Amino acid sequence: MLTISGSDYRLCDGVSRRSFLRLGGLALGGLTLPQLLRAEAGAGLGRSQKSVIMIFLSGGPPHQDTFDLKMDAPVEIRGEFQPIATRVPGIQICEHLPRLAGLMDRLVPIRTLVGSEGRHAAFQCLTGQGSQGQPAGGWPSFGSVVSRLHGPARPGTPPFVSLTPRMKTSGWADPGQPGFVGPAHAPFTPYADGQANLTLDGVSLDQLTDRRELNQRLDRLRRDADASGAIEGLDAYQRQAFEILTSSQLAEALDVDREEPSVRERYGYGSPEPAGYGDAGPLMNEYFLAARRLVEAGVRVVSLAYGRWDWHGRPHGTNFENARDHLPRLDQGLSALIEDLEERRMLDDVSIVVWGEFGRTPRINKKGGRDHWPQVGCALLAGGGIRAGQVIGATNRLGEHAVDRPVHFQEVFATLYHNLGLDINRVTIPDLHGRPRYLIDHAQYQPLPELV
Repeated sequence: MLTISGSDYRLCDGVSRRSFLRLGGLALGGLTLPQLLRAEAGAGLGRSQKSVIMIFLSGGPPHQDTFDLKMDAPVEIRGEFQPIATRVPGIQICEHLPRLAGLMDRLVPIRTLVGSEGRHAAFQCLTGQGSQGQPAGGWPSFGSVVSRLHGPARPGTPPFVSLTPRMKTSGWADPGQPGFVGPAHAPFTPYADGQANLTLDGVSLDQLTDRRELNQRLDRLRRDADASGAIEGLDAYQRQAFEILTSSQLAEALDVDREEPSVRERYGYGSPEPAGYGDAGPLMNEYFLAARRLVEAGVRVVSLAYGRWDWHGRPHGTNFENARDHLPRLDQGLSALIEDLEERRMLDDVSIVVWGEFGRTPRINKKGGRDHWPQVGCALLAGGGIRAGQVIGATNRLGEHAVDRPVHFQEVFATLYHNLGLDINRVTIPDLHGRPRYLIDHAQYQPLPELV
């Protein structure tokens, strides 16, 4: 792990809300940053600076209590919440999402998300792929694919950053694996613990430069003795690693306290403690602000996990008690992110997707909760130049299954790739056996025509 501290970076000042820059927590078996960057030379660096922010609601949000309320259903299905009108006539959402209701002309709720494996894991929401029958090395996450195809947008700024914190439930804590595209395209994970292979604690930049020069001299000695030329060009990767370590861009992007107090208040705050009953992520609205700052700094893909949405009922609170806590906080942080991006004229270049692993059972159980329901769920899209202000799909009267326009996970991923300028019908990446792999199953799934 890398920790940069000191007044020059306005970090590590002892204030409890102060953001720390911690890089290198890649949990990749002790690989150093130059090693991880080595594969990026062949990545085909692009010029696009469009970005994607992926917000994972760990545990699966209840579709019938957020964006698909069923007021005509029996009370044991309908639940406790009322719908409210939105900015778009005819579209209603939950009463605990008033700010998002006022932004409906910038949003697209999907009420018929299908294809869930029903697993408690972020994997499908990060890759779009199923966990079974994976190729050698595994499917790469969306951010790793974009890193492989586009590379970094700016020197010193990684293309893929995961703000997902450490959790007890490992499937929810998944920041996004690089799979067969290789560890050079794993995300930087500043809020998660990882391998302590990079440490810059109390070391000045002058001292770091001296050590870098010494390292270069040792490399020259090795190069002179290396008849095969295997380490030829190593300096280029070390220069890139050095840029990331010393660049102020990443440090400043993660230091949300640089924002004006009014902006901080707009997003809201949160607690670093796990939400719910201890095995998922916190409700940290600072993550939304950090995501905006990261894409502004040139990061292409930011993923984050928010809260704990697996609400089976007592003794851990009913579905509705938990929703009354989580929904207003999500409403504030997400609406602030969308408005902030729009005011900065970035919303058309930044795609946002919000979703969980699956939906929840139509029938409320005896403990006041809703259980897992992979048959249908919901998602929310914004930004990226999509045609917003509409709802896609409809479920039956009880919210059990899609009756109009089911939308598969891969269709959403196809849309996100499209928004980044990647042609899913043509672009391939070789797997570990050299076999070209399409980004999704393009023979079945295409970008959502309603949006692009």
